[in-house]
Amino acid sequence: MATKLPEIAVEFLEYMETIRGKSKNTIKAYSYDLTLFFRFIKIKRGFVVMDMDFDEIPVDDIDVYIISNISLADLYSFLSFTANQRDNKNYARARKVACLRSFFKYLHKMKVIRHNPSIELESPKINSRHPVYLTLEESKQLLSSIDGENKERDYAIITLFLNCGLRLSELISIDINKINNDKLTVIGKGNKERTVYLNSACIDAINNYLKVRPTDDNVKDKNALFLSERKRRISKRAVQYLVKKYIGISNLDTEKYSPHKLRHTAATLMYKYGKVDIRSLQQILGHENISTTQIYTHLDDETLRNAINANPLSEEKK
Repeated sequence: MATKLPEIAVEFLEYMETIRGKSKNTIKAYSYDLTLFFRFIKIKRGFVVMDMDFDEIPVDDIDVYIISNISLADLYSFLSFTANQRDNKNYARARKVACLRSFFKYLHKMKVIRHNPSIELESPKINSRHPVYLTLEESKQLLSSIDGENKERDYAIITLFLNCGLRLSELISIDINKINNDKLTVIGKGNKERTVYLNSACIDAINNYLKVRPTDDNVKDKNALFLSERKRRISKRAVQYLVKKYIGISNLDTEKYSPHKLRHTAATLMYKYGKVDIRSLQQILGHENISTTQIYTHLDDETLRNAINANPLSEEKK
């Protein structure tokens, strides 16, 4: 059962969702982070008996007085706790910093607190990492491995991942009435609507699936494009499972590749073979900040080697 949050935290999360347009996944993550933070503060302030299990500590009794007395040192102590006691890496701690900054900024804006302790809170340094992706040959290998009772559906799903770079949440939320010829409207991060253009491979795969997609009265979600065996909108878990299944059948690493890695693959293939500029790629992927898109513009070792060898001075020797 979900832990009950203090009213001020509930109001903050409602504000982030309805006014700031944050996604349900972000709201869920922030709710978890605040619960963790409030439990830590109660322990630090000595409000909890020593033998109480951490995950059982209630937080709905956190009041404005306690929040008003939280300092910058408390915030850094919390980040240290998440690193040492919860094994949070830099990415996880950076999200917690974002949550706390937003929370205290909201409280200050609403005049709940006079001083915002998070103004000078620094975020952990996040080293840029090259995204993991399938090569062109591995992508073709994955597509050729698809077979079985739901092959038309599964082929359409993986084709959309590899060609359009959709997020998992975007793919499962596709409605049939949002497909108009070569245009597909999806709801991306922050509940923002965007248009995705479908190439011939995607259109063909969707049409082949629609020929066999159930349409009887037992279909629970009649407008959902992709249906589960129970004739409901397919779930994230089901898509994750089928992607892993075909990754394994293709003799690829099931621990390394996931639906999100197929999104990396689409972005990489478009940039490498389609000569797509970074601004177009940003729009295709639905990134709010272009710095997010830049991680997809990595160059493989062979490209770097060729670039160096192409230097007109490469043959100049003394």
